[in-house]
Amino acid sequence: MRISVAQINFHIGNFEKNKGLICDAIDKAKADKADLVIFSELCVPGYPPLDLLDRIDFIEKCSSAVYEIALHCKGITAIVGSPTINENPQGKKLFNSALALSEGRIVFSANKALLPTYDIFDEYRYFEPGKRFSVFEFKGLRLAITICEDLWDEQHFDNEFEKRRLYTISPMDELVKQHPDLVINISASPFSHSRIESKAEIFKTKARKYGIPVIQVNQTGANTELIFDGASMIINSRGEMWRRLPFFEEAFFSFDTSDIFAGNDPVGDIRTGHVELMHKALVTGIRDYFSKTGFTSCILGLSGGIDSALCLALAVEALGNQNVRALLMPSTYSSEHSIKDAVDLANTLEVKYDIVSIEKPFTAFGEILEPLFHGMKSGITEENIQARIRAVILMAVSNKFGSILLNTSNKSEASVGYGTLYGDMAGGLSVLGDVYKTEIYKLARYINREREIIPQNSITKLPSAELKPDQLDTDSLPEYSILDEILYQYIELQKPADKISGNGIERATVDKVIFMINYNEFKRYQAPPVLRISSKSFGDGRRLPLVARY
Repeated sequence: MRISVAQINFHIGNFEKNKGLICDAIDKAKADKADLVIFSELCVPGYPPLDLLDRIDFIEKCSSAVYEIALHCKGITAIVGSPTINENPQGKKLFNSALALSEGRIVFSANKALLPTYDIFDEYRYFEPGKRFSVFEFKGLRLAITICEDLWDEQHFDNEFEKRRLYTISPMDELVKQHPDLVINISASPFSHSRIESKAEIFKTKARKYGIPVIQVNQTGANTELIFDGASMIINSRGEMWRRLPFFEEAFFSFDTSDIFAGNDPVGDIRTGHVELMHKALVTGIRDYFSKTGFTSCILGLSGGIDSALCLALAVEALGNQNVRALLMPSTYSSEHSIKDAVDLANTLEVKYDIVSIEKPFTAFGEILEPLFHGMKSGITEENIQARIRAVILMAVSNKFGSILLNTSNKSEASVGYGTLYGDMAGGLSVLGDVYKTEIYKLARYINREREIIPQNSITKLPSAELKPDQLDTDSLPEYSILDEILYQYIELQKPADKISGNGIERATVDKVIFMINYNEFKRYQAPPVLRISSKSFGDGRRLPLVARY
């Protein structure tokens, strides 16, 4: 049997586009003389559709698209992902289904059994879990068709509290009783830079455990904050990576099952560096956010610091320099080298930039507020006013020219509230909100791998908000190498304070950092959507009450 794997970038709710992409891939599979072509989870509506699944008209459009795709399957069978209606009056109204389509009809269906409700996932909100398990007999082979989490029943989480088996059933333990020849897994698995190889190991382990080849098809591209890496896998019965498709690209691959059944040597794996994948993920996230919302241009505040410099370089790569604009907004406290670094970067990237001083509005605010603040010392209030003036200017240009404002705050700052609400936290998309400061430096050096794009001074100088004389980030925060280690252990690993340790980490510092994280939850609650590249980003994947006292 000949199989085609279609790794595609789908758009939520864009049924005509998704249907067109699927039908084009079916035609390509026919040209490759494939018997079967496989697509990703919920590819018909795009993943994740969230509460659009509550709309009957949305579900009807899914059903119509499935029918039209089935009509296109002449002389070939396609496996697609779509919600289907649960005809049982008990339970949730929908299933998350994998549908085998051929000659104008659905010839087989499998419903997702394991519905994740951790991190960003909330599938039990919408779907009834599948409880029946059967193989699909096709072209003399028995196919075990599973959906994403159905093969993740033995996964391990990063934090100690969740080092346990998450589910009480294993779909493959049930399916293997029917002696399948091949496991097919359709996925919509978001990227996490800390789980690249552990994700692959899940599928390798299943292939070795059951002695059956595994074909995993993942979607690529980004939908809002979620970024999908693609990297679809074909794994032989020995648990070897026989073929991995590219990361963050649409891809199409056809092969004969006899090649993997015969025990032929693996074709090869794709080895991509950790930082390179983070870079590709962020570029993909920016590009798809704009292309799928219909916006074409962006603006950001360029300070001369490393965060805004990195954000500008990523935006240019994603959107083209003609669609990116920078505003330099110096104050009395802005250093000459910061302005020069910002100008040099804008010129290197050939980006339009403007210099707008905030001195006049800052002075005006001081005069307006003097009767209210008379006799009081200047402090954080005046620092925040500067940040908010800059946000007003940026939003004015954003409104006037129809450009989305990119937020340039990093995860370290967002974690401890080192940012001004309605000031430098403003924006339509947070590009670096899931990137710790220590990772910012790695990404900047990666961008400079062939030539200097980000000025070296922006990378090597001590970080500063430049909102008062001689200000440094370390006036308020620990060194970033220490801060980021504490943040990672507390946020990603969810360790309690007494379990957080490492070189140079003191308990008093841990307690201070945790207090700052918890105290500033209200700021993150109002922050823009964050491009997710880790296993625990701020946003829907981390839900904490604002009024808790813990």
